[in-house]
Amino acid sequence: MSAPVKLPGSLDANRRLDQWLRFNADGSVTIYTGKVEIGQGIVTAMAQIAAEELDVALARVRMVSGDTVLTPDEGHTSGSRSVDDGGSALRYACAEARHLLLTEASTRLDIPLNKLVVEDGSITGFDRIRKLTYWELPHAGLLAREATASVKPKPAARHTIVGTNIGRLDIPDKATGVARFIQDFELPGMLFGRVVRPPSYDAQLTSFDDAAIRKLPGVCAVVRDGNFIGIVAEREEQAVKARLAAQRAAQWKETPLPVDDAGIHDYLQSRTTKDQVILERTDAAAGARAARTLEARYTKPYLAHASIGPSCALARVDGARIEVWTHCQGVFPLRHDLAGVLDMPLENIVIHHLEGAGCYGHNGADDVALDAVLLARAVAPRPVQVQWMRDDEFAWEPYGPAMVVKTRGALDAQGKIVDWALELWSNGHTQRPNPGKTAGKVSSLIAAWHLAKPVTHRPQGDPPMAGGGGMARNSPATYDFPNQRVVAHRVEEMPLRVSALRGLGAMANVFAIESFMDEMAAAAGADPVEFRLRHMQDPRARAVIELAAQKAGWRANAPSDGTYGRGFAYSQYKNGYGHLAVAIELGLEPDMHVRRAVAAVDVGQAINPDGVINQTEGGIVQAISWTLKEQVKFDRARVTTRGWEEYPILTFPEAPEIEVHLINRPDEAPLGAGEIAAGPVPAAIANALFHALGVRVRDLPLTRERVTAALNL
Repeated sequence: MSAPVKLPGSLDANRRLDQWLRFNADGSVTIYTGKVEIGQGIVTAMAQIAAEELDVALARVRMVSGDTVLTPDEGHTSGSRSVDDGGSALRYACAEARHLLLTEASTRLDIPLNKLVVEDGSITGFDRIRKLTYWELPHAGLLAREATASVKPKPAARHTIVGTNIGRLDIPDKATGVARFIQDFELPGMLFGRVVRPPSYDAQLTSFDDAAIRKLPGVCAVVRDGNFIGIVAEREEQAVKARLAAQRAAQWKETPLPVDDAGIHDYLQSRTTKDQVILERTDAAAGARAARTLEARYTKPYLAHASIGPSCALARVDGARIEVWTHCQGVFPLRHDLAGVLDMPLENIVIHHLEGAGCYGHNGADDVALDAVLLARAVAPRPVQVQWMRDDEFAWEPYGPAMVVKTRGALDAQGKIVDWALELWSNGHTQRPNPGKTAGKVSSLIAAWHLAKPVTHRPQGDPPMAGGGGMARNSPATYDFPNQRVVAHRVEEMPLRVSALRGLGAMANVFAIESFMDEMAAAAGADPVEFRLRHMQDPRARAVIELAAQKAGWRANAPSDGTYGRGFAYSQYKNGYGHLAVAIELGLEPDMHVRRAVAAVDVGQAINPDGVINQTEGGIVQAISWTLKEQVKFDRARVTTRGWEEYPILTFPEAPEIEVHLINRPDEAPLGAGEIAAGPVPAAIANALFHALGVRVRDLPLTRERVTAALNL
């Protein structure tokens, strides 16, 4: 028996057409997507795709996303893959559904298929006399079949909705204060929970007297299971007060960490590693022309997600059924992890996605879902909302891993790079819930590790390069180097908990590559923009580099007066996705700050051009914050970053003027925009600092202390 034909994107794993859409009696269309809204505008883009392929007004589209009962299983919303993966699936599903409905209408109207016209779901012939609507046809029966992907979606030339600046569907509610975020969501009879985490990794609870806590006003339950402690109360402030009392009542035995933040990068390079050659391209003749060799080392610290709203979840336990509301980025993988920890059948667990106030990666959203279930069991059937406190968030969320990247390059006598090498050291970049073979045996959820009968930590993983990579993401330079060798050293020991953060390894790798390109340009006596173009043939890459330079008013080899600097950087995300080039103007007075950022971006077909620009702007702002401010601190005892005082982020007054210039390519495949700014922006800032002061700072963040040390002041 031959294998089934592979279908586009997520359609391959969710083949029934009725998993993706349904026509409703009120003249609307419900579109189901497993991808979830996390502020990137994906629900709006999906609605545009569906409305376009079905030939219905956008106002008719009702979106349902991230629900284990209702939507297709599309795994995690991550990696800038939603439009590429889920969008392509939806496009083909809707195109085929439209074709099936028109075929049925052709028979009923006795009009040849190629003579039918559809306007907002109304089907007619050219005579405009005989007419049917989608809602008059037996759509349920027609769609109860597997997709074939045999119907081609519309060509871009016929698009009227895709490619237009449709206002975000989620913005009106957010602007008017309608509760959309999980932190604001309420259920009838809802109680409030808080958890008491250990003070540090591997700490063991030695004593806990909860008698006085149970007598506090409003306290409904105190849950202790091994090293897990939770409080449930009638009101939120009562739960917060009880948590403080429980923290004072708990005694712990702690285990020291193997290293502190000052030594983490040397530590990474000293560990036993799993090594992988990512790229090896050899041209001995070109290498023989090497006249000058440069080397450098770049580092990135642990980074927190720093979500504005702490992780939150609601759970209700009713007999053998568990219902969870969560802002995690993968409701189906979370369901697998919960089922394994709780030893329950999958079908007894229902998970609904609600938006959370912040994320982009694997923060505490999955963890707090298990917290909520454990506390809800104690007060069933009343629902419980659990929200982490800020110290929970900073101390226990999975961080973006620290990284070390070493580069080496050689120039020939004409100032061209003839040899390039890069080595990187990092932990793996994911410990997300995963419905693989180990489900039930290991868990990604903190509380599961702390139970009296603990579930083993899920081992760190790392996405393969075929899917864009994790630690090695963007480690091969996309320039035309005749010799290039890239090696990734994966460190399995983890002093801190790590997982996915926006862009994964691309930030550190592009920071190193694009900083080193400037160092090589300086050694060659070349302008940074001209030097990049000298080594780039890809016309789409050249187009964004040239456009960003033009719009920024870039002048070759323009000097600095010591009060400002300008820097440039480029990257193609995942070495095969969107292109972005950015020029940064860095001011130095009174403090170092980004004055202006000018970017050019090419993500193929832009489903919603304004949405692409919004995403790029947001990515630039976050990358500036990473570059200038952010670092998780820890000593040999514990994580010391516990609040905003220890983890400052970019503030509104510090946000720069940003220009994003979009190169829209309607006839090319659409690619995600959410993460493409993560790498180029830090490099462009470092390059601007060098232009301003003549010193190279290779360790992030670029703090006043590090700049002062580089200047030997």
